[in-house]
Amino acid sequence: MRSPEAVLKSLKSHSVSPGYRYERLYRNLYNPAFYLLAYQQTYSKPGNMSPGVDGKTFDGMNLARVNKIITSMKDHSYCPKPARRTYIPKKNGKLRPLGIQSSDDKLVQQVMKMMLENIYEDTFTDTSHGFRPNRSCHSALSQIKINFTGVRWFIEGDIHSYFDMVDHHVLISILRRRIKDEAFISLIWKFLRAGHLENGQLHRPDRGLHQGSIISPILANIYLNELDCFMATYKTSFDKGTKRQLSKEYISVQNKEQRLRKSISGLAGNSRERTQKLKELKALRNQRVSMSCSQPMDSSFRRIFYQRYADDFLIGIIGSKQDAIATKQVIQSFLLKELHLELSEEKTLITHGYEKAQFLGYEITIGRKGVPSRDKLGKLSDRHHGRVRLYLPKQAWLKKLIQSEAIKIEHNADGKEIWKPKTRNNLLYLPDHESFRIYNWEIVGLYQYYRFADNASVLNDYYYIMKYSLAKTLAGKHKSSVHKIMRKYFREGRMQTRYQTHNGFKTVYLYDYGFKKQPIITNHASKKQTKELLTRFSKDCCELCGETKPGTIVHHVRKLSELSGVTDWERKMLEMNRKTLVVCETCYSKIVSGF
Repeated sequence: MRSPEAVLKSLKSHSVSPGYRYERLYRNLYNPAFYLLAYQQTYSKPGNMSPGVDGKTFDGMNLARVNKIITSMKDHSYCPKPARRTYIPKKNGKLRPLGIQSSDDKLVQQVMKMMLENIYEDTFTDTSHGFRPNRSCHSALSQIKINFTGVRWFIEGDIHSYFDMVDHHVLISILRRRIKDEAFISLIWKFLRAGHLENGQLHRPDRGLHQGSIISPILANIYLNELDCFMATYKTSFDKGTKRQLSKEYISVQNKEQRLRKSISGLAGNSRERTQKLKELKALRNQRVSMSCSQPMDSSFRRIFYQRYADDFLIGIIGSKQDAIATKQVIQSFLLKELHLELSEEKTLITHGYEKAQFLGYEITIGRKGVPSRDKLGKLSDRHHGRVRLYLPKQAWLKKLIQSEAIKIEHNADGKEIWKPKTRNNLLYLPDHESFRIYNWEIVGLYQYYRFADNASVLNDYYYIMKYSLAKTLAGKHKSSVHKIMRKYFREGRMQTRYQTHNGFKTVYLYDYGFKKQPIITNHASKKQTKELLTRFSKDCCELCGETKPGTIVHHVRKLSELSGVTDWERKMLEMNRKTLVVCETCYSKIVSGF
């Protein structure tokens, strides 16, 4: 059989041909190498170690499990198990349903995902950023920063319960445009109809995709690519004119400035009249720079811009409010008619460009006319007028403080809020260096996401609360005071702690590198997929007893921190610094039996 890499390369090479239809995709599911590659790509993710309804994980993975799946694929008896339904909290306080698949279904879905990505990825538009390689929230924000200059109106778009409302029949009809393999389509049907198990009851809805499923993101993008293509077509009919007309006031000032320059050129260098006219010229230049050169409400010029991340999208319009209202209605009609989806009336808002629109956790606005200043080249201009500004909302970092229980909010007699750092009781029993690491993860994680905000420096307020919350937590643990803790842990200008390892002492520092705004980086380097586990697995050598014999099994743990180092296999995994251990059947039996 062909290598998975060769097959995927072949699929990708035909993706740019609009009329090409893929056949015989299903036969790739007979290839054991595909499943091993899928296993390599999925095993390390902690979420994929969560058991499905059958209670199994990737622990105990071997070729026998793969061959069993292939046999069921060949006789078309493979039947996906229902997903195990669980819930996680959302930012708005509600719960998000997740469907956890069985480990075998995860392998099959990963193989299907690899094929679908290579078929569709090159056909997706540049306006789509969610669940795509080398794209992220930051790439969407970067495009908004570049393209949305001068917009007058925002449309904040949100599709109501998108993942729960995807129409299976519409999705399959979209897939059939490019895939001419009913066996492969039938397998997708099986996953769509497998349903989920909740409170012991089986539910088989006729709509929706499981959030948390491996294959759901690519199917969601294939579905909403219809909207992306529609918006590209709509843009061609919406856009009008080549540039805005110049305002009469601007032209008048510009002409006065030109006439004054000509009159100055004929005057003596040190005359009083020339000095007076130079002052007038400077005043006119400042007036011109502070003015808008074009007519802001020029009806002969219109533009529309669109960016989408998952089911959220942002539209920028250079035009009137009526244009924005009409665009919203057009999108609403398309979604309802073609994709059987509805816009969320609560979240789909029309916002003026000078106000703050919400998108991907940022507040987005257009800079107002300000005081002109000189750039690096000495040119006088208003650098912020009409340009996109990204802001970190106060509520975003305040909510993080509340969720982590690092802040206590009180009110004085006048009703004014007083913020005080708070002891985190859930960290009192952790080693000091682990508390430092947790605070660092939370601080750096928030900064990494909002480091492109124009007001990223407001995170200094967040940092102050976190710093003294750590001090209070350590004080509570050691039954000391904050003052004594700061004297003990603040050395050489930094808050730090030392701890002992088997290689000697190590030092952990509290993050203190500031919160400076950074430029948006758009070229994300993709991480190279290694095949380290497959190499170890293919040797058929037990890493515990050293015997070489076929039929090796891979033992998994979710985290190395869960290991105590009491047994031989735990010590071996800690020594290798690996969450996997390739062992023979005899050693695996001893591991699962507790020896």
